[in-house]
This record gives sequence, C-alpha cells and structure tokens, in this order.
Amino acid sequence: MFVLTAFVSCDEVGDTDPGGTSVESMAGDWFITLTDSDGHVLVQNALHSTYNTAANNNTMWIDDHENGYVIKCKVEVDTKTGTFKATSAENILDGSKVTITDGKIEKGAGVSKGGHKVDKISFRAHYDYDAAGYDILYVGHKRTGFFEDEY
Repeated sequence: MFVLTAFVSCDEVGDTDPGGTSVESMAGDWFITLTDSDGHVLVQNALHSTYNTAANNNTMWIDDHENGYVIKCKVEVDTKTGTFKATSAENILDGSKVTITDGKIEKGAGVSKGGHKVDKISFRAHYDYDAAGYDILYVGHKRTGFFEDEY
C-alpha cells in the first residue's frame, strides 16, 4: 500500500510555465519627463508604470501613481509595432477623460541616468478639462533597477 501511494503522489502536474501576458513586452516602470505644448517642463523623471489589464486583451494601464500629471487609464496596444493609443479613456484618478496619441515604445532607443541603453517611451495626452487645447508630452526611459539609474 505504501509503495502505491508513493508513486501516485509523485505524479507530475504537467506544464508549470504560467506563460506571459499580451503586453509583457511593453510593461515596466518608466522615468518620464512631462512638458506642455509650449515646451515648459512640468515634471521631471516621474515614475510611471505600464502593465496589463485583467482582460489580457492587448490593453494596458498607464499609471503615474500620482507622481506626474495624475494619469491612470487604459490604452489600446499594438505589440507588433510597439504603439498605443486611447480615445476619451477614463482617467480613474480624477474622473477626467484623456486622449492619448503618438504612443510608442522603442526598444533600445533610450538612455538611463547611468548611461545604460534602455527602452524609450513617448506619448501625447490631452485632458478633456483643458479648454485651451494644450497637450502634455510624455517622454522617458525604462527603469533598470540599478542604483545609479534611480532618481
């Protein structure tokens, strides 16, 4: 009886690889500088995150954790081209609507504070409460986790 139990309890459970998400190539933490339409710097090196939504359907969150211009919204992603966009997406941090254009992540096109070659992120956001028509330009680089690259 003991030998039979030993063989049954050691059965492999199959594939234990959990796989990835639909946007894993575009997910991460980013240090982003924000400028307005006139070129004035609003925030420098604010930590933002991009990560998959629960739907896991080529949408992702952009979240500044209230470090930048207060944005947390879902965007549509094209992982093949590294682009993303949103039209009147709900900004759940302040209830506004935000439209994101020209969103892209470029592999190896950025440089970290310490001089490491990293991915670059950029996009343009327009908030519905801005009657003057100003956009906010977001440009930054991926966080490496190295001490010399932290702000």
